[in-house]
Parts: sequence; structure tokens; C-alpha cells
Amino acid sequence: MIIGINHLTLAVRDLEGSFDFYTRVVGLQPVVKWARGAYLQAGDDWICLSLDDEARTGPLPEYTHVAFSVSREAFARCTDAIREQAVTIWKENRSEGDSLYFLDPDGHKLEIHSGDLQSRLAALRDNPYEGLEWFI
Repeated sequence: MIIGINHLTLAVRDLEGSFDFYTRVVGLQPVVKWARGAYLQAGDDWICLSLDDEARTGPLPEYTHVAFSVSREAFARCTDAIREQAVTIWKENRSEGDSLYFLDPDGHKLEIHSGDLQSRLAALRDNPYEGLEWFI
């Protein structure tokens, strides 16, 4: 039985540039780095950056993205720090909680979000999506 998400691996074309982006701009904690990769920590979760000549060169048209949790108190400070890096914003927030949607250097779609699953469920109770079914 699945007990959680173990890690997320992102293929990158420039390890040094991506390492700098994820540690300095996004604020992930570096754990270890080697010639073709790095492990970074985001709270209790970890991300692998993996050097890959086949990595994308721009964003995919789909909505798939990685969302990082940020406290409500830190959201404005994190948003300002990210925007100062002249990142590309790929979407405006229309859902519960504060969010900033931006691209990494390889075009991976990212988000910082100040809500959590419980705040999202509470918003769904007040404003249900079309065809919404509850299982818990």
C-alpha cells in the first residue's frame, strides 16, 4: 500500500543553473550534489535534479505542475523573492489560498501555495466543482 510520495525527480539541462535556481530562488535546502544530479530538501520531502540531455526546453501545454507549501506569513516575502528573479509567470491564481505560478529554467511548471488539503476541502464544501464526489 502506498504511504506517501517518496521523491520527485526533475530532468534538467543545466545542473548548476537549476541547482542555483532551486536553492537560491525557490529556497530549497541543498543536501548533496554530484556531477549529474543533486538532492534538495523541501520540508520533509526531497527532490532530485537529474542532468538529462533530453530534458524539455520549455513548458508543456498541460496543467501538470509541482506546488511547494509556503506559510501564509512567508507568502509575500517568497513571492517578492521569486518575482525579483524575473521568472516567467504561467498562470494567475483562481483557487483557494495564495498561489504564485512560475517556470523554472527548463520550463517545469511550479507553484508556491499557502493553503493545504484541508483548506482546499473547506473551499470545495463552500464552492463545489462540477461533478464533485466525496470519498472521505
